[in-house]
Amino acid sequence: MVKRLLNWLAAVAPGGFSVRPSLQRVRGARVGRRVWIGRGVYFDELHPEAISIGENCTIGLHVSIFTHFYWGPRRGPEAAKSVVIEDDVFVGPHSVILPGVTIGRGAVIQAGTVVARNVPPGVLWGCDPAHPLAQVTVPLTQDTGYERYVWGLRRIRDAKRQPERE
Repeated sequence: MVKRLLNWLAAVAPGGFSVRPSLQRVRGARVGRRVWIGRGVYFDELHPEAISIGENCTIGLHVSIFTHFYWGPRRGPEAAKSVVIEDDVFVGPHSVILPGVTIGRGAVIQAGTVVARNVPPGVLWGCDPAHPLAQVTVPLTQDTGYERYVWGLRRIRDAKRQPERE
């Protein structure tokens, strides 16, 4: 309960270079020197100790960092997957970093990006304009679970990307 309260406090407190990083360190996250954490940033509530942020990083406004994604019996620290953000990384506002991801040194994450796989060092990482990826045949709910959802996805073969708007 205390970790959750500190997480909430870190999201709304002033002090992107001081108070917010310090509160996340108290929660167990490893946060390097000269790290700026924007307002509204969410560090995983249950497993902040699985988050490691290097030195001289910027974590933009309303970024979410998750180290677990489970509903079933696989709970606890052993189910958490590390998130590693190496030195000199910029994570743009409203990005989501999923469990098990490493973002390489000097990378820049475009605002609004969902980071679902490792990012090489020194690259600008982002996404194309949104487009349909698959047909959902099994909803992602607590009743069905993640594995059934994934197995129920059906690729959209003729999905044509929408042209960019001018």
